[in-house]
Amino acid sequence: MSDIPRMYDALRKTPKWYLRDWSEVADEGKRVETLVACHLLKAVEAWTDLGLGDYGLFYIRTKRKEEVDFLVTRDGTPWFLAEAKKSDASRSGTLAEMRRATGASFVLQLVAELPHEPVDCFEPGFVGSVPLRTFLSQLP
Repeated sequence: MSDIPRMYDALRKTPKWYLRDWSEVADEGKRVETLVACHLLKAVEAWTDLGLGDYGLFYIRTKRKEEVDFLVTRDGTPWFLAEAKKSDASRSGTLAEMRRATGASFVLQLVAELPHEPVDCFEPGFVGSVPLRTFLSQLP
């Protein structure tokens, strides 16, 4: 029997703490994750304040310690999952599993060291690696 159905029951919205000043984070990978967290927090607050819905930002993981850096919800429903990476553009298998578990509309692997590309990160159903510069340019 597959572990995936049991994993769905084991998803948890888990607290995670980020510094507001990512420049203070010594580890480059964690600095990228913190930068994304700060920008996503600003975006979900802006979208909510603009009356576009009720947005939330979460970190999720399973009881088996598999995790995804960010889950953004819209009106209480999973909207998108995002994983922040410094240089690894190969997609995480955990993202695909979490997409099935949450029903998120799309999945992004944000890569800091990729050059900007003219792609719409918020295209419904989008799944893939995206340059962090591209993603940040599309946030409010």
